[in-house]
Amino acid sequence: MSESNPAVTQATLVKKAAPKSDYKPADVSPQRRVQRSFAVRLWSIRHSRLLEWFYSRFADMFLLLHPLWKGIGYGRVEAPIKFVEKRVKGFMFDCRMCGQCVLSSTGMSCPMNCPKQLRNGPCGGVRDNGNCEVRPEMRCVWVDAVAGAARIPGGSEALSVGQPPVDRRLQGRSSWLRVVQEKTAPPP
Repeated sequence: MSESNPAVTQATLVKKAAPKSDYKPADVSPQRRVQRSFAVRLWSIRHSRLLEWFYSRFADMFLLLHPLWKGIGYGRVEAPIKFVEKRVKGFMFDCRMCGQCVLSSTGMSCPMNCPKQLRNGPCGGVRDNGNCEVRPEMRCVWVDAVAGAARIPGGSEALSVGQPPVDRRLQGRSSWLRVVQEKTAPPP
């Protein structure tokens, strides 16, 4: 009898793509960490409508705290806010801390996860199954962005708005504080 090929699942693809290491803190293998990260990112995209609702309320609350941030000094609060933002957005969206968050415009799918870091749509190499041409085991960030944006009211229109190129000077800075500063800045 001939053996049939085992079914290729997302778990087997992730396991093959995960970095090989002997380091296993708390009995969590590197493959499992990659699977968890990917699972949370997909959950965020599937629940983009809820997250957009929460994110807009959070942004309003953060804007109300402008007098506090201004009193303490934006330079002083940058480090603790960045610490929290990096952990929360890193866990939920696999955030790369570009300093110019566009999650609300991309269906809660961070475009900086694209290996080519494209911010205005997919490249021409999206595979037939929706996976990336550079990392075939990974689903295209922009395929997920379209799916997530369809769940958000006005998301499809927001997705069609072009994003400016990434300003590398803002890399590693808090986008939450930057948005508050921009909204509260006096008109030029």
